[in-house]
Amino acid sequence: MKIGAIIGGTVELIIKIVAFVLIVMFIFRTATKAYDYGYRVFAEEPMTVGEGRTISIYVEETASVKEIGQMLQDKGLIRDANLFVIQELVSESHDKIQPGIYDLNTSMTSEEMLSVMSTVPEETEDLSETGVPSIEEITGISNEQMSEANGEQEGDAEEETQGEDGSGENGDE
Repeated sequence: MKIGAIIGGTVELIIKIVAFVLIVMFIFRTATKAYDYGYRVFAEEPMTVGEGRTISIYVEETASVKEIGQMLQDKGLIRDANLFVIQELVSESHDKIQPGIYDLNTSMTSEEMLSVMSTVPEETEDLSETGVPSIEEITGISNEQMSEANGEQEGDAEEETQGEDGSGENGDE
């Protein structure tokens, strides 16, 4: 009976040691990955070193940071869209991304891309004093008149689809 107790105690000790080693390995790997991810938030390298290639992107007014990050990842400008979201959250450009078309380069860091996308676009030139006529001046039709005309055309199209007796096109209602 003493031999059975010794064997049982030894097996129990081995199981505890294996479980402890697995837990320590899990914690070590998780901590290493967390440190690497945290380091990349502030020191992410660009996709390419040197000249890189320029890619144009369009940021919609309603686009979320996650959607922008996913688009940048799909176009090969960044490695990780989730990391981009965190980088935007802790950057000076938080909630400052402007809609528009941007030329970004694969040699830019995420911080540089955020900086470019958060700059307010320069005011466009006012062409009213250049002598270039507007569309209203050329056609003699204002935007309001165009909207009204489009509304009437839609109404006429709906009337044409109804038959003489007011039923649908086939008259089988």
